[in-house]
Amino acid sequence: MTHNPIRPWRNIDRRKSRRIMVGNVPVGGDAPITVQTMTNTITSDVKATVDQVQKAASAGADIVRVSTPDEASTKALREIVRESPVPIVADIHFHYKRAIEAAEAGAACLRINPGNIGSAERVREVVKAAKDHGCSIRIGVNAGSLEKHLLDKYGEPCPDAMVESGLDHIKLLQDNDFHEFKISCKASDVFLAAAAYQQLAEATDAPIHLGITEAGGLMSGTVKSAVGLGNLLWAGIGDTIRVSLSADPVEEVKVGYEILKSLGLRTRGVQIISCPSCARQGFDVIKTVEALEKRLEHIKTPMSLSIIGCVVNGPGEALMTDIGFTGGGAGSGMVYVAGRQDHKLSNEKMIDHIVELVEARAAKIEAAKEAAE
Repeated sequence: MTHNPIRPWRNIDRRKSRRIMVGNVPVGGDAPITVQTMTNTITSDVKATVDQVQKAASAGADIVRVSTPDEASTKALREIVRESPVPIVADIHFHYKRAIEAAEAGAACLRINPGNIGSAERVREVVKAAKDHGCSIRIGVNAGSLEKHLLDKYGEPCPDAMVESGLDHIKLLQDNDFHEFKISCKASDVFLAAAAYQQLAEATDAPIHLGITEAGGLMSGTVKSAVGLGNLLWAGIGDTIRVSLSADPVEEVKVGYEILKSLGLRTRGVQIISCPSCARQGFDVIKTVEALEKRLEHIKTPMSLSIIGCVVNGPGEALMTDIGFTGGGAGSGMVYVAGRQDHKLSNEKMIDHIVELVEARAAKIEAAKEAAE
């Protein structure tokens, strides 16, 4: 809500972490929490993969990960990196040569588990490639793929086992004098993931990549991710996030931003505050909000918009948003601008008029920003 003062009870004290670079994007330290996603195309299909990367970037993705399971994928990666508007992370499992090839192809970051790519010598070779080509590394611990000796030790995936795995992997990189790394500690169980991340946050100052892995479909995965990631972010833990959904990567980006926006950690685009509607509504709130969400997708400027069906809560919500519309009677309602009543408007003209108001306010905000810079 752009015109409201910051309230002290809304502050989140973020955990102190080191800052690393993923290409030209800072992660950790005092950098904004970044939003990531991952392509689900066949990577060797360069056109399809680049198209998906570009759509994700347009939706706001700061970083995009691409799976590189074979040599054809790492060969395609060079062109994908060249066409991508955002840094590309190469997702590596087991095959250390794929990591080296990805670094040579221009990947900004390598997602690996140092413990599952072979001998200490192979780890050294991957680290050398990362150093030579300016790559960072993400250590990706997952409850579903813990090392056998840890499962034997602890009996099952648990926070202690996951954190021990992560710290062992950190040591492998640090022993090779490599420090440009971030780390994740994912699980599909919200309680397990949250407990592991909380322990990990106390054990290292490395930037933390948050995720609830294999969260599910669009609806169930969104809820699960919001609960798990929201809990950790509220506690100040997390420097970059990926929402894992069985859905279009663009949906992952949208959900990621909504989680961050709900906590005041990132602002991007129009945040619509709307009522669920009831018999008191002066217009069809649900259809109006659906239409406005689609019509306002192109707005990147942070601002808030309240769409409330009646005068019970409408005026109060409008006081706290950049633009508001509150339903009244006789086919019309009240438009609010910057928290003040501005003019009446017929329901029939409401959607087009609100879009015009939002576009005009966005242009004004951007012009002021450019003038200040």
